[in-house]
Amino acid sequence: QLQLVESGGGLVQPGGSLTLSCAASGSTLDYYGIGWFRQAPGKEREGVSCISSSGSSTNYADSVKGRFTISRDNAKNTFFLQMNSLKSEDTAVYYCNALRFGVNYWGQGTQVTVSS
Repeated sequence: QLQLVESGGGLVQPGGSLTLSCAASGSTLDYYGIGWFRQAPGKEREGVSCISSSGSSTNYADSVKGRFTISRDNAKNTFFLQMNSLKSEDTAVYYCNALRFGVNYWGQGTQVTVSS
């Protein structure tokens, strides 16, 4: 059973940067599509970014394009979300996700708060 654990959230000022990490255990991530989602208070969970199993294809929500970068290190069974130029509207709980054969696996979430 794949398990995912996020880290790296916290409080940052507008314009600042954070890097989220998602470490996997119980299975190798090599054949999983992976991604990041977020959920702000009072809003539905939304997709932020995803990356293919090979790492050759990435997608981003329009709201984060040019500011966020998703990456994966299959050797370390870990993937990342580099977030730059953070805005107050990026404040949310961020969840990592892995998908294979129609089965979704989720991390527990990490809070990102962008505030001065």
